[in-house]
Amino acid sequence: MSAAATLGTAEMDAIVAEAEVAVGRIAAARAAIARVIFGQESVVDRALVTVLAGGHGLLVGVPGLAKTKLVETMGTVLGLSERRIQFTPDLMPSDILGSEVLEQAADGSRAFRFLRGPIFAQLLMADEINRASPRTQSALLQAMQERHVTIAGQRHDLPEPFHVLATQNPLEQEGTYPLPEAQLDRFLLQIDVDYPDRDSERRILLETTGAAEARAEAVLTGPELMRLQQLVRRVPVGEKVVEAILDLVRSARPESGVGRHADRIAWGPGPRASQALMLTVRARALMQGRLAPSIDDVRALAEPVLQHRMALTFAARAEGVRVRDVVADLVGRIA
Repeated sequence: MSAAATLGTAEMDAIVAEAEVAVGRIAAARAAIARVIFGQESVVDRALVTVLAGGHGLLVGVPGLAKTKLVETMGTVLGLSERRIQFTPDLMPSDILGSEVLEQAADGSRAFRFLRGPIFAQLLMADEINRASPRTQSALLQAMQERHVTIAGQRHDLPEPFHVLATQNPLEQEGTYPLPEAQLDRFLLQIDVDYPDRDSERRILLETTGAAEARAEAVLTGPELMRLQQLVRRVPVGEKVVEAILDLVRSARPESGVGRHADRIAWGPGPRASQALMLTVRARALMQGRLAPSIDDVRALAEPVLQHRMALTFAARAEGVRVRDVVADLVGRIA
């Protein structure tokens, strides 16, 4: 039975009413971001889908493609408190999470006090995350999954909403470390940022090198964004879409026997990938003004959801087969 069939008429009417308002608010946020970020419409849409679905995003691309500018702009437009961490080889976990310091009071008594790190923000920009050591990268694991951190045995809750938008340089560049698989799995989407086309780059030249430059303005607030995220989870999903998600994710695992690259998969996505697709197709549908996701949403989001959750065998890499080739083959088999 589909999710839509389980909803009563009153609840569907409520969802429709909320969705009509939400579509306008999301469109206003997109337009505000587009006034600052040029030529990266697909990247902006996927970043918004990530946040609307309540997840974290990994933006991958060479330096100079406005990844950092996009995150800063989104923080302003969405009305979130934003902090930035520049990841470097000498960065320590305490530089992210915070640390305890021993303080002495006027009466001579001593006590530890926790000094919060920059992770205590609604939107954390982890800039060039793969330039820090794996030990430091893993400091984000608990925060990204459980929305709190544990320091000296004490739990410290993070603000709501809490999102990590990390930028990553291609692994081929010097001074980079691959992210651990467990951390990659925490990112809802991997968003590839490519070079802009000629017309977009021309606009960038004209718009950003003059006396005046466009600045981001707040459109949403944190509480409003959380209401949109709750609405996304209430969007009904048809049985056909659910089955397509299950078929796609399960076919991307070793020994699935599906597709012409089945024997080239070393390890594949777990159930978290299915959850990611379920949430992101809902968010994409809502962002485009639709009340239910379609198979096209699954096709559109398959690569950013799956590509960082898969690895190919050494033989496949030697043959020049890429993860996106495997995903494209599996997507082409979706009925």
